[in-house]
Amino acid sequence: MSDKNPLQKIHDAGQAIWLDSIKRSYLGEGAYLDRLISAGEIHGLTSNPAIFAKAVAEDDTYDAQVDPMVEQGADAREILWAVMKDDIVAACDQFAAVYESSDGADGYVSIEVDPAHAFDTERTVSEALSLWQEIDRPNLMVKVPGTEPGLAAITRLIGEGLNVNVTLLFSVDRHRAVMDAYMAGLERRRDAGGKLDHIASVASFFVSRVDAKVDGLLPEGHDLRGKVAIANARAAYGAFLEVTASDRWKSLAADGAKPQRPLWASTSTKDPSLPDTLYVDELVGPQTVNTVPEPTMDATRDHGAEPTDNLNGRVDEALALLARLPELGVDLGQVTKELETEGVEKFVDSFEEAVATVAGAAD
Repeated sequence: MSDKNPLQKIHDAGQAIWLDSIKRSYLGEGAYLDRLISAGEIHGLTSNPAIFAKAVAEDDTYDAQVDPMVEQGADAREILWAVMKDDIVAACDQFAAVYESSDGADGYVSIEVDPAHAFDTERTVSEALSLWQEIDRPNLMVKVPGTEPGLAAITRLIGEGLNVNVTLLFSVDRHRAVMDAYMAGLERRRDAGGKLDHIASVASFFVSRVDAKVDGLLPEGHDLRGKVAIANARAAYGAFLEVTASDRWKSLAADGAKPQRPLWASTSTKDPSLPDTLYVDELVGPQTVNTVPEPTMDATRDHGAEPTDNLNGRVDEALALLARLPELGVDLGQVTKELETEGVEKFVDSFEEAVATVAGAAD
C-alpha cells in the first residue's frame, strides 16, 4: 500500500499541483516552499496582486526592502513592483531544479502584468516583455488576461519565445481561441527560424466562480447546483483533446512544441455545503495543472479523494449536463461574459489594493 498522500499521488496521475500563494517568509532554503517542493507536493507557483497585498500586510520580512525605498522617495507602485519581482526571482530559483529535472514540463512561477491593461494589446505586450527581460529566468511565466485583446498579445509573446500563463478564462469558446492564439505564436516563431522546445504555456480556466454565479440562477435544491463548473471545465478539457489530436498541433509537436496545458484556477470551494476538495478531486487528469491556495492544498493532503482520471471519458457527460442549462433559463455564454468582466475588475481592484497596502506599510 502506497504511503504517498493525495497531493503526491495526483502528480503520479499526470497532473501538477501548483501553489497559488507566495510570501517572502516562504522563500529560502528549508523554508515552507522548499519543504513542499522536497516532499513532491507542488511543482510550480502562481501569484497575483491580491496574494502580494496579503503577503505585504502580514509578513514583516518585507520591511527591510520597503523602508529604505520609502526613505529614497519611491512611490508605493514602484515599491510593489520591486517586491513582486524580487519574490518571483527567488521563487523561480527555488523551482529551478524542478524545471530542469522535468525537462521544462514543470517548475514554473507566474507573475501578472498590470490588469489595468487587460484590454490594451500593446501595453500588455510591452509590460510582459519588460517583466521577462528583467526577471530573466527560463521558468518564469507571465500572466496575460485571456480577453479578446489579449489573444493578439498571446500570439506575439509566444512568437517572441516567452512562457505565457493565460488567465481569466471562463468559456470553452474563449479557451479554443486561446489555444489557437498559442499555436499561431508557435507557428510565427517556427517560421522565423526559432526553436519551440523551450516554450511553455498554460490556459488558466476558472472553476468555482462559475458555480458561484450559476447556482444563484438555479432553483433551490436543483440537482445541477455545484456541478456546472466541473462540467464546464471538462468541456474545456475536451476542446484541449481535440486540438492536440489535430494535424496542426501534431506538426508543431513534431518540431518540439509543448502542449498548452489546461490549468484549473479558482479551485477553492466557495459554497460551504460542498466538499472543500471538490474542485481538486473532480478535475484530476493527465496533462493538466491545478493551482491551489494553502487551505485547499492542506485539505487535499489531509482528506482528498484517491486520485483518478476524472477528465478522459467524462466530456460527453459534461456536454449533456451543460445542454440542460437553457431549459432552466441559464445562458452560460452570458454568465461567462459577466465573469470575465468582473474578473478583470477584481484583478484591477486587487492591484490597487496591493498598492494601497504597500503605501500603508510604508507609513
